[in-house]
Amino acid sequence: MGIKYYSADDIKQRADEIIKKMNWTHIDINQVGFLRSKGSSSRGTIARCHALSRPMQICLSREGFYLVEVISERFDKMPREEQTKVIIHELMHIPKAFGGGFIHHHMVNERTVRQAYEEYKRRSGEKIGWF
Repeated sequence: MGIKYYSADDIKQRADEIIKKMNWTHIDINQVGFLRSKGSSSRGTIARCHALSRPMQICLSREGFYLVEVISERFDKMPREEQTKVIIHELMHIPKAFGGGFIHHHMVNERTVRQAYEEYKRRSGEKIGWF
């Protein structure tokens, strides 16, 4: 059957809100694509961040470009709060240089994503935890 890809404007809107609230000015939302995929055979993967490498940018005469892909079968079933954490996680892979590089999982991990999510909630005016 293979993987099918669909535009994910809803994810783009949520990412744009996160980027603005977190003041992640290094991320140009117009240079990030958002797709929802169906039919992936990967196990345990909820979403992926893809980068257009520097050599490809030079060859195509364009600036940095990133793609956030959510895997529908897993992502769409998650509670909204968990989806937000996943979107934050994927956006955290985009480096400040926005030049085609990628921040790896030694820097983007459960702890750093949790911290970013808590900051996002604070900036959104939402309560964190039970108090």
